[in-house]
Amino acid sequence: MPDSQDPKQVSNDLRNSQFGGGLINAGTVNAGRIGGDIYNIHLGQQTVTSGNSIQSQNQRQRSQSERDLLEKAYTLQSQKVANLRTALIIETDVSRKFQYEQQLQAEEHTLNELGGKLDVIEQQLQAADNSRVEAYTTIYIERPPIEQKCYKAIVQPGALIRIKAPQRMGKTLLLEKILDHARHQGYETVKLDLKLADNSTLTDLKTFLHWLCVNVSDSLDMNDLVDEYWQDSLGLNTSCTRYFQRYLLSNIDSSLVFAIDNFERLFEYANIFSEFCLLLRSWYETAKQGDRMGKIWKKLRLVVVNSTEAYPTLDINRSPFNVGLAIELPEFNQQQVQEMAKLYELGGYFGEEGLSQLIKLVGGHPYLLNEAIANLKNQETSLEELISLAPTEQGIFSYHLRQQLESLQSDSQLKEGYAKVIAVDKSVQLNPEITFKLHSLGLVKIVRNDCIASCDLYRQYFLARLE
Repeated sequence: MPDSQDPKQVSNDLRNSQFGGGLINAGTVNAGRIGGDIYNIHLGQQTVTSGNSIQSQNQRQRSQSERDLLEKAYTLQSQKVANLRTALIIETDVSRKFQYEQQLQAEEHTLNELGGKLDVIEQQLQAADNSRVEAYTTIYIERPPIEQKCYKAIVQPGALIRIKAPQRMGKTLLLEKILDHARHQGYETVKLDLKLADNSTLTDLKTFLHWLCVNVSDSLDMNDLVDEYWQDSLGLNTSCTRYFQRYLLSNIDSSLVFAIDNFERLFEYANIFSEFCLLLRSWYETAKQGDRMGKIWKKLRLVVVNSTEAYPTLDINRSPFNVGLAIELPEFNQQQVQEMAKLYELGGYFGEEGLSQLIKLVGGHPYLLNEAIANLKNQETSLEELISLAPTEQGIFSYHLRQQLESLQSDSQLKEGYAKVIAVDKSVQLNPEITFKLHSLGLVKIVRNDCIASCDLYRQYFLARLE
């Protein structure tokens, strides 16, 4: 490049050039008209819901369409940047190398902008999706005798309650009811959501137990004195036990309900999972003792919530999953669906046939039913239109269905297994691990050793996409 040429005037359009002395064609670098309509997507159209407002179905469809365009643009731009980086490496001409460096900076900036816009629209879609459920968080449908069993168990010294069910079946809502009942008894309560534990927290057992102790201290509005009670020479589980026994439990006058939600997060961290399970089991067993230590640990009540049955292999004597009260949440029956409609003030909306059509579509799945009835409550669509569009990208479940599709597409074995399930009208036997993973996603019901699609909505939607 001549010395007199202003670097700022170097063209970013190299579509007539060749890179690396002709080794790469410029056409492969220019990934198309990224800067046109696809790139200039206006997020100003997006509306983040606040309070109890719910984003309209049409707006959510527009949001999803814009996200799809952004994803395509991001993919094209990523390829464009990758090609430029390759060209920069193999190019030997100094002046052309400078040109490529200038264009690469510009294209990387464009890529970052696209990524930022994609993140924003994903967050907005998630907020909209959550608001549809949160708008009616006061609505709770009881599934007798489960609630009374839990209320009775939680007041027992040293109690352990284990709640399991597929995703979005109401586990966390039940947990909140239990904690509310405990607070009415004058108990202290702490809820720890393991989804909030980032990857750095789960690097090793010590880091995880430190994080746990600090979070429990904060929840109880007590000072963090972990370092004062922690002694590595005693062992990690012993140090954690020491902190609970000598500090937390000894300085609480009432009982303490310690609830751990989304416990399945630990299943993939074998080095933490087995030792932490042993720790919980030891606390449960210690509470049975009649000595001074047993008296202290009787204050603690544990509630463990998870969304799968497929636990890593554990010695039965080290596991908290074969003691205490086991609760498995079932789907809603017809009477409970009617109760939900009544609480939404839609008791007279459904005839017997209409209710049967809705149950046929989504089964007794609490989340799907809540989505449908909330939509009807807000008069966003008719029942007939809702059922007709449900298994399509235009339906009210499209975001949820896309999430489920992504889970299947990220694991080829899950995808192949579920394709077999929905291809026939009878139960299918799969590898146990695949069965349990599909069950944890709520995609199948387990019948003895076999499984079937959990509802007609999933069967219709995935038959068109898992070919």
